[in-house]
Amino acid sequence: MNYELLQAAAASNTWGAILPELLLGCLALGLLVLEIVLPKKRHDLIPALAIAGQVAILVGLFINFRTGYLGETTFNGLLKHTESGQFLRAFFLLSSILVSVLGVVALAKQKMPRIEFFHIVMVVSAAMMLLAQANHFVLLFVALETITVGFYILVSYTRSNPLSLEAGLKYLIMGALSSGLLLFGIVLLYGVAGNPALPAHTAESMNFDALRLFLAANPDNVLASIGIVLVLSGVAFKVGAVPFQIWIPDVYQGAPTPVTAFLAVASKAAGFAILLILVRTFAPYASLTTPVLTIMAAATILFGNLAALTQHNVKRLLGLSGVAHAGYLLLGVVAVSATNSALAVGAIQFYLFAYLLASFAVFGVMTHVAGMDDADQDLDHYADLGKTHPFLATVLAIGLGSLAGIPPLAGFMGKLLIFIAAFKAGLYGLLGVAIFGVVISIYYYFGWIKAAFFSTWKAEGAPDTRPARTEVSITARLTLASLALASIILGFYQGPFGDWLMLR
Repeated sequence: MNYELLQAAAASNTWGAILPELLLGCLALGLLVLEIVLPKKRHDLIPALAIAGQVAILVGLFINFRTGYLGETTFNGLLKHTESGQFLRAFFLLSSILVSVLGVVALAKQKMPRIEFFHIVMVVSAAMMLLAQANHFVLLFVALETITVGFYILVSYTRSNPLSLEAGLKYLIMGALSSGLLLFGIVLLYGVAGNPALPAHTAESMNFDALRLFLAANPDNVLASIGIVLVLSGVAFKVGAVPFQIWIPDVYQGAPTPVTAFLAVASKAAGFAILLILVRTFAPYASLTTPVLTIMAAATILFGNLAALTQHNVKRLLGLSGVAHAGYLLLGVVAVSATNSALAVGAIQFYLFAYLLASFAVFGVMTHVAGMDDADQDLDHYADLGKTHPFLATVLAIGLGSLAGIPPLAGFMGKLLIFIAAFKAGLYGLLGVAIFGVVISIYYYFGWIKAAFFSTWKAEGAPDTRPARTEVSITARLTLASLALASIILGFYQGPFGDWLMLR
């Protein structure tokens, strides 16, 4: 009998369904093999091979986007394959490619291991791609911890920098706390849903579909409510939502700039991928999740924008502004929790993509402006950037304008779609808070643009404290130009891409 069960379980292990993740993992391992096999003078080819391999996997993912396993549940219910999941797989893979491109520039300034950086980035990205398709708490937790452990290493990667080590320690402590909250909430839900004394109890209570049926049959269970709140709190740590945002400024400042970009974009997107899955699973408890997420969203928007006003270190500024962006995305999640609207889900995904374009454009410029001390990136370092490096200054202005939500850039359309979804869900008070936050954010975003394009008075003979700026390679120039151009085009014309997202 056990043999038959094992056969049935093995039959459900459809390895072709996770072929991109398998290829990414094999590529990551292959880099380590190449480091051993190739002579040391050829090691500079390995990052290029890493980027080219990831691009090939992304192209293959696009070619097979609508074929194969869409709509199926595989690996004994661990994975559910949806078009939204496919979008997020491409999103995380694109993020990995951009982080790798920035990594080539940043690591050239440091005497640190290089191949291992690209290896860890790809392993983390593969875990994110699996997380986006999770249909079971076991896979969710394992994938999430794989991501977190990878970031423990990446955040403290610059071992010679005390701020990087401090950031790694803080991320480790806060990550452990969030994992504990998440795990405790999962255990409570598992225990309650498996209780034979309750209606619709199930031995498959870790499966999201089975858990949703149980919650619908037991709408007022106290332990289930506590479990739901703990699970949401654990995920709120990952996205940097108030009151779990305390780690953001220090970790963003201390981490290498490409890792900060990875945290700001891909890690945040992974957290919201989980939230969207969980909000739909916890739909029978919307009377609990909607108020909790509403309060969290309002506090996150206000705190992030107000705290960013006084920042002069641009990495801390982006960290706190990222908290505000998490609040805007939570506004969309609240709309999903309240109405389960396809418009709200599409708006969140569009916002994430616009945020990716703008954030990587800004972080790309920061990577070239930063000196040897990656944590020391001040607004004053951008003085006269418009005169000395007009290309970088233009990309910076477009990226910051998109983050601020200035028309006609993609960030404006992302915010507009989120606001429309919130309006249709009747979230008028929260919508007012979000608009107020957008107005505040214009001050610090345009303060950065002002520092880059307008000269400020300096005493005669005052020393120039700006670090030497890195020459922009052809690959980096094409990448930054593509990000800036995409932000402009997507702001004017969303086309089939926008139509497809709105139907998800």
